[in-house]
Amino acid sequence: MSASTMSLKLLIDSKHNKVVFAEAGKDFVDFLLDLLALPLGTVIQLLTKPAMTGCVANLYGSLEKLDESYLQPNQNKDSILKPTITTQITNPSFLLPNTKTPIKPKTPKLYYCPRHPGLVSDIQNSVCSQCRSQGYGTVYLNQEVKFAVTNDSTSTHTATSDQGGYVKGVVTYTVTDDLSVSPLSMVSVVILLNKLNIKDFGVLKEKVVEFGIDEGIKLLKASLSSKDALTAVFLLQDKDGAPVSKLEKK
Repeated sequence: MSASTMSLKLLIDSKHNKVVFAEAGKDFVDFLLDLLALPLGTVIQLLTKPAMTGCVANLYGSLEKLDESYLQPNQNKDSILKPTITTQITNPSFLLPNTKTPIKPKTPKLYYCPRHPGLVSDIQNSVCSQCRSQGYGTVYLNQEVKFAVTNDSTSTHTATSDQGGYVKGVVTYTVTDDLSVSPLSMVSVVILLNKLNIKDFGVLKEKVVEFGIDEGIKLLKASLSSKDALTAVFLLQDKDGAPVSKLEKK
């Protein structure tokens, strides 16, 4: 297993060639919850327009072709086509490729008067009105304000734990074929098997698979078009696109 993948243990109904559930840790569940935070424009970038169902890809393509002269002066196409993700994404470079590096906002320049440092302006060499009213003559606001450097990890966001992400890492989770997530327990497994009407435990097989960027993109696509997302990614075809015909117990 490479550093850019994780292992998932699948429980498979070999009779119907269908994933019952995956045993997953914190990283995989955090990835699934990250999908909820992706802007639609980013989803289209990740999946590419031909892979999108419905009409939204046509809307995206129309904006790509639209001349920016038709946009309001305070708008630009990239803010819609390549939106910056403002919600916390736990590890975007791990299981989803980065579509855009967020542009660090420019720090505004402010200037102050040497005699009255509390008076500032964003226009250099503005005349200090307080100096003039106090008889000091014409004094300019020409001293640039120096901004202190802040630590992003502590200034704007406080993690709920040292692990970061969304869920706790001391728990094993079940992720069903339709991407429902819950803590793993014997009771939840029995309820799920009864719900799927699986009476013969002999049809159940275990399979350990690797999950990385390629599978992440496939799962994102499957989550938008299928109720059997895990089966679509891991059982219907292998990495070369060939049908999977045999299940192996690990």
